Amino acid sequence: MLGLSLALVTAAVVGRHADVPKGFLAKSLKLGDRDIRYVVYVPPNYDAAKPTPTIVFLNGMGECGSDGWRQTYHLGGAIMLNVSKWPFIVVFPQKQDTNGLWEAEDDLVMAALGATRREYNVDASRLYLTGISQGGHGTWAIAANHPDVFAAIAPICGWGTEEIARKLTRVPMWVFHGDADATVPADRSRDMAKWVEAAGGSCRLTVYPGVGHNSWDKAYREEDLPAWFLQHKR
Repeated sequence: MLGLSLALVTAAVVGRHADVPKGFLAKSLKLGDRDIRYVVYVPPNYDAAKPTPTIVFLNGMGECGSDGWRQTYHLGGAIMLNVSKWPFIVVFPQKQDTNGLWEAEDDLVMAALGATRREYNVDASRLYLTGISQGGHGTWAIAANHPDVFAAIAPICGWGTEEIARKLTRVPMWVFHGDADATVPADRSRDMAKWVEAAGGSCRLTVYPGVGHNSWDKAYREEDLPAWFLQHKR
C-alpha cells in the first residue's frame, strides 16, 4: 500500500519540467557486493537549471530493511501532507541491519548522496541532514564524520557522545526530543546540547512535554524546520 501511495504522489506532482520525473522515485546502487535500494524525492518545482537544496534522511530501527521504500514513511508522510513546505530534493538511504548503527553505513549514505548529486542539480552549499531515533544518532555521527558537508542538521530523539559533539561546534543544529520518550531518554539530547555549547558551539533544543518516542511527528509536521534549514548555507 505504501508503494502504491507513493507512486500516486509521484504521478500527481509531475509539473512543468515533465522531462524530469518528480515525486518519490525508486533508485538503486551497487556498493561492494551489495545491491542497495533507496529513494530520492524530487519536488514538483524542481528545475534542472537551478541548484536545489537537498536533505538526507536517516531512518530509525522500525524502517530498516532492503525493500527500498519503508524508510520514506515518516518524513515522506510529512512531505505528502504539505508538499509546498518542502522544496527540497530528499535522499532516503535505508539502513538494512536493525542492530547496526548508521556510522557503519557512512559509505552508503555518501554513495546515495553522491549518486543524487550526479543525477540532479543539487545545491552543494545547502545540504542538510536529519534522522529519527537510530537515524537521530546517525545524524550526529555522520555529520561529525563530514562536518564540512552539511549546512545544518536536525537530529530527532537521537543520542551521541561528547567526542561527536566537539566535532560539530560550527554546524547549525536544531535538536528535537520528547520528554516522555521511554526508548531514548530526552537527557541524551540534553547532554549533546550541553556538550556542543561547552565546546563553543550553539544548539537549538526543543523538548516536547508529554511526547514519547515519536517526536518526529511534531518536528516534521508542526515546526518550521524546512524554512529553518533554508536559512543556513555553507
